[in-house]
Amino acid sequence: MRSSRVIQAVDTHTEGMPTRVVTGGIGTIPGETANERRLHFIEHLDHLRHFLMDEPRGHGAMSGAILQPPTRPDADWGVVYIEVSGCLPMCGHGTIGVATALVEAGMVTVTEPVTTIRLDTPAGLVIANVAVSDGHADSVTIENVPSFTERLDATIDVPGHGSISYSLAFGGNYYAMVNLDDVGLPFDRACKDDILGCGLAIMDAINSLDPPKHPEIAGVDHCHHVEFIASGSDARHSRHAMAIHPGWFDRSPCGTGTSARMAELWSRGELALNTDFVNESFIGGHFVGRLIGETTVGDRAAVLPTITGRAWVSGLGQYLLDPSDPFPAGFIF
Repeated sequence: MRSSRVIQAVDTHTEGMPTRVVTGGIGTIPGETANERRLHFIEHLDHLRHFLMDEPRGHGAMSGAILQPPTRPDADWGVVYIEVSGCLPMCGHGTIGVATALVEAGMVTVTEPVTTIRLDTPAGLVIANVAVSDGHADSVTIENVPSFTERLDATIDVPGHGSISYSLAFGGNYYAMVNLDDVGLPFDRACKDDILGCGLAIMDAINSLDPPKHPEIAGVDHCHHVEFIASGSDARHSRHAMAIHPGWFDRSPCGTGTSARMAELWSRGELALNTDFVNESFIGGHFVGRLIGETTVGDRAAVLPTITGRAWVSGLGQYLLDPSDPFPAGFIF
């Protein structure tokens, strides 16, 4: 068996959304911080993202995380998040998958009933508290990075769709939140192509006319997610369809999207601290979120979210590159 590249991974899924947790074969990515590693990866190593995420080894809704040594002394592991849309500063479902894989593979000291793992992510320190019984990771509660609202009830002209009202919030990535009723679409997977097309048009309009820029994290200056809120959603239980660049839906309830949604609801005075918030995905999975404190990010009022969800190990893999393979960096179809 010939191979010029061998990458090891533990595959997981979080409420249906995959995370390919890379455990070996890439080495240490250069950078003094996790975000510097992310930016270096984007510039110099993005072929590895395509190799692992795109066809034929991945698919159009693939997501992953590359384990790294931490760059800070208060962390156990570092993470660089990858997916078909690029390299994220933070990924909630991916973090739940990483924490589950670390426990199930014995890559951290496992204690019951809770194993705490401190992760050095490009967006900041994220703490994962894993509920463990009989050595099994039953669920994960992540203490996410500070989240805040960038815009409330803004409007933007979207070609082919007219003027659309949206709010924009950061929960580890930027999310535009749009009510499905406002764009005349139902919360129905039979209409997913129309929802996705509208979401991509909204992203393009925001990034062309009024892109966001994180006050502290370099290179976080775009919106690649539109969280379409279903009719009847409120500050206790919200349902959504998460459209993602370049053209797919999150299968999970989306951890950073849940954080952004809670920040928006808090900004409206609808969600109090220490109150459970259930966020439901397009396929019916649930995360439970809570806001446990207030802080600031630059000059913005912000909140400290937690997200609880479940992940399962779905496979162990060694991903190979035969020197004669005509698709050494994969392909998008």
